[in-house]
Amino acid sequence: MEGNGLFIFSGNSNPSLAEKICGYLKLPLGGAKVTTFSDGEIQIEVHENVRSKDVFVIQSTCAPVNDSLVELLLMIDAFKRSSARRITAVVPYYGYSRQDKKVVPRVPISAKLVADMITVAGAHRVITMDLHAGQIQGFFNIPVDNLFAAPVLIRYIRKHFDHNLAIVSPDAGGVERARAFAKRLDADLAIIDKRRSAPNQAKAMAVIGNVRDKAVVILDDMVDTAGTLVEAAEALACQGAREIHACCAHPVLSGPAVGRIQDSALKSVVVTDTIPLKPNAQACGKIRVLSIAELVGEAIIRSYRGDSVTSLFV
Repeated sequence: MEGNGLFIFSGNSNPSLAEKICGYLKLPLGGAKVTTFSDGEIQIEVHENVRSKDVFVIQSTCAPVNDSLVELLLMIDAFKRSSARRITAVVPYYGYSRQDKKVVPRVPISAKLVADMITVAGAHRVITMDLHAGQIQGFFNIPVDNLFAAPVLIRYIRKHFDHNLAIVSPDAGGVERARAFAKRLDADLAIIDKRRSAPNQAKAMAVIGNVRDKAVVILDDMVDTAGTLVEAAEALACQGAREIHACCAHPVLSGPAVGRIQDSALKSVVVTDTIPLKPNAQACGKIRVLSIAELVGEAIIRSYRGDSVTSLFV
């Protein structure tokens, strides 16, 4: 595509995804220096003339979360002060998204604070993917395009599974997502009744729905410590599932996640490249990565041209 008025830049959180997106767009990655001073302060230098241009900054706010977030904020500020016409923050994985409400007294709503910081820094629009809670879009006072990895994941499931399939939500909160997948795949639907005793600790209690002798796919927006996935897989195995897989958009994979997946009843865990895999995850034979570069690239093209982004998912 012609990119005379369009520039793509990337921070350090996911440069491989940025390169793939630029490959799809047939545009070079914009020149910028994103380093740190000796005391850890982040230094940004933009090496392109972006005056009156459309700038897209690709940066997942993944581990190290705070460094990635500050990189994004400083890059947006640098482009604002360089007189860019419009700045779009492309955040494939939106960190702090699980802190979207007060679950106990005297806690922050961190997802709202992050939205405020991105807006105040100077972003005019946000493109993100599979927000943990859809209402986070309302935390911004600027337009937000919340993309979905569904087209990529559904294409994979159709190719690799037969018709004797059940889509499983690992908790009540994910039922809407699982139902939408099951409908499009003409598959059965099941739900795990889960009790969470503390953050990052879950206990699967019961399976609602028939999974006996079926291939099952557990569907979630992210996999963090993999406690939910492993407990769900055990519950499904006890109910006679023939084989157990999982599909998740965001491979956070913190703490003991990879070891848990390796030792679990899960046959595979399919994720996307919104977050780059750590070396131990790359070495795990059960984890497979699908790229969302074309999907994000198409959203960037449509945003730049003023075309509909929603039609990507119709």
